[in-house]
Amino acid sequence: MSHTTGIRQAQKLKTRQALLDAALELLEHQSLSSLGLREVTRAVGVTPTAFYRHFDGTAALGVALVEETLGSLHGMIGAILADTGDSEERLDRSVDLITRHVTEQPAHFRFIAREQHGGVGQVRAAIAAQLRGFALEVAQVLGAEPESAGWDREDLLMLGGLYVDHMVLTASALLEAGPEGEQEVVRVARRRLRLVTLGRAHWLDRP
Repeated sequence: MSHTTGIRQAQKLKTRQALLDAALELLEHQSLSSLGLREVTRAVGVTPTAFYRHFDGTAALGVALVEETLGSLHGMIGAILADTGDSEERLDRSVDLITRHVTEQPAHFRFIAREQHGGVGQVRAAIAAQLRGFALEVAQVLGAEPESAGWDREDLLMLGGLYVDHMVLTASALLEAGPEGEQEVVRVARRRLRLVTLGRAHWLDRP
């Protein structure tokens, strides 16, 4: 790659990120379905033509925001659950991970919370796909543990889904509570995860 090509590529990436950042800021006050392409380009100072060099439309931009928000979490939750240590420590670390990400990226997670059931189908599908991916990763980690002996795939996926649903619920609760309510949200989140763990231990006892 020539020096000139490298500069152009860097500028392209910079513009793409600027469009994502501007859209995220605008989405603090409106839904993606109401966001105008020209609003975003005006905020960045580029033409609509320049926007289309990066995204097919606002729906594609929304999908990129989903990836930016949730993509970095892949592997992290599974890695925490796979860590050595007792189950209580691992559950506490998973709650801490979600808390840290929501605290560091509140606008991103507000976007996810709103658009998960919003009016843009591509974005809803992208969020759902990310959450399914998380559930599968968690199920694979938990399935390798001795406590999961005798569990079938369907039950493991259901368990993974419970952990992921809890992650989403906790993120939404943290956004709603704000810094002053964070400690209580974390306390409740840990208790709920322990309840899931207790249920897991006795799942195969069912008639």
